[in-house]
Amino acid sequence: MSYQNWGPQDISAPRKTELPEVPVERGMVLEDVQSGWVGAVTRVEKSGGMHIVALEDRRGKSRTFKLGYGFLLEGLPIRLMPPAPRAQAAPAGSNRTASGSVRVAGQRAQVAKASRIWVEGKHDAELVEKVWGDDLRVEGIVVEPLHGIDDLTAAVAAFGPGPGRRLGVLVDHLVQNSKESRIADAVMASPGAAGNVLIVGHPYVDVWQAIRPGVLGIGAWPVIPRGVDWKTGILTAFGWPHETKEDIGLGWQKLLGAVRSYADLEPSLLGRVEEVIDFLTVP
Repeated sequence: MSYQNWGPQDISAPRKTELPEVPVERGMVLEDVQSGWVGAVTRVEKSGGMHIVALEDRRGKSRTFKLGYGFLLEGLPIRLMPPAPRAQAAPAGSNRTASGSVRVAGQRAQVAKASRIWVEGKHDAELVEKVWGDDLRVEGIVVEPLHGIDDLTAAVAAFGPGPGRRLGVLVDHLVQNSKESRIADAVMASPGAAGNVLIVGHPYVDVWQAIRPGVLGIGAWPVIPRGVDWKTGILTAFGWPHETKEDIGLGWQKLLGAVRSYADLEPSLLGRVEEVIDFLTVP
């Protein structure tokens, strides 16, 4: 990376170069030029009349910085601005949630119902929460990560599905003749599952792929060779840090930060999540 045209004087008070002004967002991965600190945005707060941003690095350590000049975003210098203000009254679209549903004004979250949505992992849960979270809170439906489905049959039996206690399960890579499809068939054949359990899935290796490539500025998701950990391969192809669990977590937060609404996701995921929500909420 070259700093020939962006010296110390530009960090504190740029004169001729107009840097892009980027509102800070949670999950955005930034580098502080002066210290070299790289981390994901975990919080933004106002202190002493100025905005402060906290950046958490891949080891889980956090430092705070003043918003303004001196940050790199994806290797390019920016002026980091306060969060974009939320619209108070509604021009277009402000009465819609991220899922496209009509926002229920003044509605408090319901007490959690017995019914649940299960997803394979933490990243799946975070994506569902970001897009459908408002809707699910109105309905009182909780999303829980399973951390894999190898023991799904036993987990469903322990849950005890029945009338008023339904279970919707969203599975990665649920395609014909796969291990996942065999597990799903076994669950649906178990006592109490019929009519009370719904297992749906998307065709992607991982829920990351459910983000439309164009949202990330790429033509298609990279193809990762067999034998290579898929997430590690993706981060490597993007040129992002990929060696530790923290690297993978930061990479996911960067991807998740690009998602604004349902329009940023593939229809093959949208339809399955909506199907599960309908199953759990329609009498």
